[in-house]
Amino acid sequence: MKFAVLASSSAGNSTYVESNGTAVLIDAGTNAKCIGAALRAIGADPAALAGICLTHDHTDHTSAVAVLEHRYRTPLYATDGTIDVVCCGCANDEGADWPWVSFAPGSSFEIGALRFEAFPVPHDAGDPVGFAVTDGRARLGFATDLGTVPEVVRHHLRDCDALAIEFNHDPLMLERSDRPRSLVQRIRGRSGHLSNEQGAELLAAVAGPRLRHVLPMHLSGECNRPDLAVAAARDALRGAGLDPDLVREPAYPSPLYEI
Repeated sequence: MKFAVLASSSAGNSTYVESNGTAVLIDAGTNAKCIGAALRAIGADPAALAGICLTHDHTDHTSAVAVLEHRYRTPLYATDGTIDVVCCGCANDEGADWPWVSFAPGSSFEIGALRFEAFPVPHDAGDPVGFAVTDGRARLGFATDLGTVPEVVRHHLRDCDALAIEFNHDPLMLERSDRPRSLVQRIRGRSGHLSNEQGAELLAAVAGPRLRHVLPMHLSGECNRPDLAVAAARDALRGAGLDPDLVREPAYPSPLYEI
């Protein structure tokens, strides 16, 4: 299996996964031009995507869906709650005619050589999910946009070869920011976003001996710094007796990692 993070921040999110001739995106939340350029930079073809799997309905995860669907008729995989919200935001009900494939949180589905285990996450969206993706040999755990970490999340992220986990904010930077108090409370809430400390706690709880790559994800541009997120992740691995150099620097598009 190979994967690359094309974009990951509050401004836009998209991750590429491929194995044995099957290529998919997890989210498409930046503009289609940027996604196309990032795919070509890693040697991938946007027209060859077998599907786009959406974690939830927020625009930083869905904003390129309309253009990509119109251009390539790529099948769209999402929960009913995500489909409903995305379609409601479309002009002239055009989203209802898109090639949706619905799945339920807690279920599994296959796209070619890839199997997706969708697990519910606590976030303020309609039926949001994370994914564990496997090709029968390697396993990628993917969890962003969650305010707390229930056992179902830890369960699906254990025994992975690679982990893409949210390290959204530094609590002190968030507290000192100029953001409205209501937004600060939302981010810190049980359905908001994980801090560096919370991301590190999750990583320490699920990291195992087969782990080869850790990617801190969805860093806030205003309330976090890459060095803080990386340091927290490396400390978590060190505390778990694993190599801290498994943590990858947040730079996008990332290299095409192989597991």
